[in-house]
This record gives sequence, structure tokens and C-alpha cells, in this order.
Amino acid sequence: MPRLLIVHHSPTETVRSLADSVVAGAHDDALVGVDVVVRPALEASAADVLAADGYLLGTTANFGYMSGALKHFFDTVFLEAGGALADDGSAGAAASRTRKPFGLWVHGRYDTTGAVRSVLAITGALGWRQSAEVLEVLGDIGPEQHEAAYGLGGTVAALLLQ
Repeated sequence: MPRLLIVHHSPTETVRSLADSVVAGAHDDALVGVDVVVRPALEASAADVLAADGYLLGTTANFGYMSGALKHFFDTVFLEAGGALADDGSAGAAASRTRKPFGLWVHGRYDTTGAVRSVLAITGALGWRQSAEVLEVLGDIGPEQHEAAYGLGGTVAALLLQ
């Protein structure tokens, strides 16, 4: 059975509601046969990453960057999960191109650009394949954003059934 790992940092009730919508989409009744594993970013491990066939990542945008919790996740799993660094220490092309699918959602008050850019750089160095449009949510979260989050969860989970 394919495994979808959802790793997120959702420090507020508002952002948790967005994460809940992603998780609900991954558990959609039409998606029978996907094992969905949900981990807060500070609890996810390299073993979780290695056991997964696809990923959904969620973070807040903090000071133009991903959350410290998601950064900590990447820092602790990067090399063991197959990440690669360039000679200058920046994210490099992954040695083992796993090409596992992933999706990303980011919530920010005013801007999500830096957070999205930083996550995409690291996932690229891990060799993961972006398989859905990034869900960028600014400000308040309403029904439209919850619907998009549900769709993101369902899309990435469905890709694992192909």
C-alpha cells in the first residue's frame, strides 16, 4: 500500500484548520488504498521520509522563510533521505533521483514568496517531484482556501494510486 507522509507546522488554530483540510482530502472516500501518516514537523524523522512514497508539506511563512520547525525537519532528514549539496554548500542536484511526488501549502499574513522558494530549493535537492501547484494562502482562511487544501491533499494521495 502506498504511503503518503504529511509533515506540517501549524502553530495556530487557523493554520491547523488548513492542515486538517489537507489531511481530510488525503483521506477522501474515493482514495482507498493510501496509508496516510501525519507528523508535526518537529516529530517527523528520516525513517518516516524513507518509508513514504509521496509527501505533503505545510508551513507558515515567517520573516520571508519557511517555519523554523519545517527547516528543522529538513535539517534532520536531508542527508539520510538522499539530499545533495553543491560544492558551495547550497542545495545541489540529488544524487539519487527518487522523483517521489510532493505538494506544498504555505500560509502567510503578507507574503509567502521566500517560504515557497526555500522549500522548493530543498525538495529539489532531495530529488522530489513537485506534483501539484503550491497552495499559497495569504491572510484569513475561508471556504475557498479549505476547498483548495482538500484538493491538494486528494491530488497528491491520488497520484500514489497510479
